[in-house]
Amino acid sequence: MSAASILVVDDEPLQRWAVREHLQAWGYLVTEADSAGTALASYRAQSPDLVLLDLRLGADSGLDVLRDLREIDPSAAVIMVTAHGDLEDAVGGFRLGLTDFFKKPLDFEALQVALKYRFDAMRLRQEVDHERKARAGDAEIVGTSPAITAAIRVMHKVAASEATTVLLQGESGTGKDLFSKALHEHSARRDGPFIAVNCAALPDALLESELFGHERGAFTDAKAMKKGVFELADGGTLYLDEIGELKPALQAKLLRVLETMTFRRVGGLRDITVDTRVVAASNRNLEQGVQSGEFRSDLYYRLGVIQVHLPPLRERRDDLPLLVEHFVSRLAVKLRKRPMTVAPATLEAFSRYDWPGNIRELRNALERSIILEDGDAITPEYLPPQITAPTPGPTKPVSAFVLSASGTSLEKMEESLVRQAIQMADGNQTKAAKLLDISRDALRYKLKKLGLLGSEEE
Repeated sequence: MSAASILVVDDEPLQRWAVREHLQAWGYLVTEADSAGTALASYRAQSPDLVLLDLRLGADSGLDVLRDLREIDPSAAVIMVTAHGDLEDAVGGFRLGLTDFFKKPLDFEALQVALKYRFDAMRLRQEVDHERKARAGDAEIVGTSPAITAAIRVMHKVAASEATTVLLQGESGTGKDLFSKALHEHSARRDGPFIAVNCAALPDALLESELFGHERGAFTDAKAMKKGVFELADGGTLYLDEIGELKPALQAKLLRVLETMTFRRVGGLRDITVDTRVVAASNRNLEQGVQSGEFRSDLYYRLGVIQVHLPPLRERRDDLPLLVEHFVSRLAVKLRKRPMTVAPATLEAFSRYDWPGNIRELRNALERSIILEDGDAITPEYLPPQITAPTPGPTKPVSAFVLSASGTSLEKMEESLVRQAIQMADGNQTKAAKLLDISRDALRYKLKKLGLLGSEEE
């Protein structure tokens, strides 16, 4: 890291020499000025990190210099030095944004500590700003099609509001997680935490503790107190993905928290109040879940005060060139590859394909091609085969099941379908439930009824 630069402004040569010797010994780069005019000219030319300014500069006042510096750079860091120790001047300096105030003769030990503290704070602020910009870049939504433009417009309105709940709906891979990050980064909560939880990825027994935390001794493995994500996201944003997978009992608790922003940790006796914006997301139609009784209507209406539908990629094909350019440039840097172009045949194949996996599938296809390509252009050669396959012609719709004249057993058919779904999902109940278009709890009920749920899973 480069050394910090300091501009020393003092009309006494001996004082400037003494200060310069100390600052250089501490590792700082030093520039000197002996008047108000040379100080302002030097600041404009070099933009030092900090100014060490004498209050008395012959006929000029350091306060006037401070005022002019503020006009040049409102964020200028200035420490004032005076032989008079005039409290009124110090107060006037602080009103103008003075960073600190020292009396002559200078206590160089105290000055060294003050400078270290100041530059450490400046570096920390720069790192935070850099991280924020990086997060904002990661949360960039690409596209100009009417569908995505409408969603972005709603996002900006919600970000500027005090709305505490937002519901994102759309197919898998449409960018709901990206949208939630963008909403956070464009809101007044950007300096607060952003925490994401996948409700389908945690066992039901652990999800309540994950959301609300637990006290020590609340259950067998609770060796210490643990804060939940609602508490950890206080002042920021909590993203609850796959909200439709919550079991009914937890839906009721979540509703109460959204209504009051107050909860208790598992095993706790004290109410905890937080200020957390909840962004919920689902790739399933929650309205249908309400009609089937799998999702609470009151929770749905509470979450859905602000609803945003993210369109699938097949409904925003005009955005394909922009998305391809965006991903290719970023992936080339990430994968340490030279800049690449996209062959027209590749773009044509992209435009014909329906993208069932949406933007996630597009990104993965481009990453695969960039890794495998030897040339400077992404050709169809290394695209996944389903993208380059000829577009099938219209087919006659057929019934999924044909009932024979002798009839069949509905229970046996259901058991067969459940077994097939579990096998196709490699035992993953969440994936199997999606294959059958039912909730995970409904699948577990059927598994238990059919005697297919192990005793350790019950």
